[in-house]
Amino acid sequence: MKKTGLLYDQRFLLHKTGEGHPEVPDRLTVMMRGIEEAGLLPMLVPIPVTAAKMKWIEKVHSPKYIHRFEEACMLDLGELGEADNHICPQTYDTALLAVGGILNAIDVLMEGKVDNAFCAVRPPGHHAEMMDAYGFCFFNNVAIAARYLQLQWNVSRVGIVDFDVHHGNGTQHIFEQDADVFYYSIHEHPSFAYPGTGREFERGSGPGYGTTLNSTVLPGQGDEEYRQKITRDLLPAFEQFKPEVILVSAGFDAHTADDMSGINLSTDGFSWIMEKICALADQYAGGRLISVLEGGYSLEVLPELVANHVKILLGLSQAESSV
Repeated sequence: MKKTGLLYDQRFLLHKTGEGHPEVPDRLTVMMRGIEEAGLLPMLVPIPVTAAKMKWIEKVHSPKYIHRFEEACMLDLGELGEADNHICPQTYDTALLAVGGILNAIDVLMEGKVDNAFCAVRPPGHHAEMMDAYGFCFFNNVAIAARYLQLQWNVSRVGIVDFDVHHGNGTQHIFEQDADVFYYSIHEHPSFAYPGTGREFERGSGPGYGTTLNSTVLPGQGDEEYRQKITRDLLPAFEQFKPEVILVSAGFDAHTADDMSGINLSTDGFSWIMEKICALADQYAGGRLISVLEGGYSLEVLPELVANHVKILLGLSQAESSV
């Protein structure tokens, strides 16, 4: 069994989005219930949560944007940027805690105290760009984590796998010219889904050309298409890139029971994806993997999906490994 860290803090619930918004505190509550009811909590290594130092936020986001975010929360403006980006006075501090906790998870990973970790954080991050908030996201958690790995831990090759049903426009934008960070995303085709980016011809630019890779899935498709495209695209890409650490943007909104998309991925389909990612981490990165929560809005299926996710990190679950 692997040593798996768990990052969670009740202060993540202080980010309130209001009635009718899909990104609610209950998402984390039901996930933690699922982990506990599966008997996994005693097996996990708790990771402390502290606010991120501003110097790490500024490696990804402009100071002007950071100040605008902080002031919008202080003034209780209710939203930032897009109308769906609901905020409250506690949102800024909660976002700082989410990033800081993830950086703590990286520290314990790189120190060998855990083999991998799951970070149950909110707000999510992969839509946030350098100077703007998008899609419920304010600080790009995974992007800041990748920069931290590069600058604090001298990691030469960081691999990011994003299986949220929506393309991580922010993460792609931040690293599109970086040859040392490989961003792979599998998501609903941008003609049918927010944010309308992530087409297969988008491959990065300049020195980063070739280290961005998108697999698109049409509405109505599910397990078989995910297996085919991950096998065709991600596996050979990482065989060539050989990441030293893998970061996962773990979104659970492609599930057939989640009404945030038209994709029909099953519970077993999610397990297959995570088994593949963990196998890649074992093969190229010494098992070093940090999984960070993004989307996933069905409170009915999230407990099982996240419990299965954590079981796979622990090495307790064996999803089908053949294609």
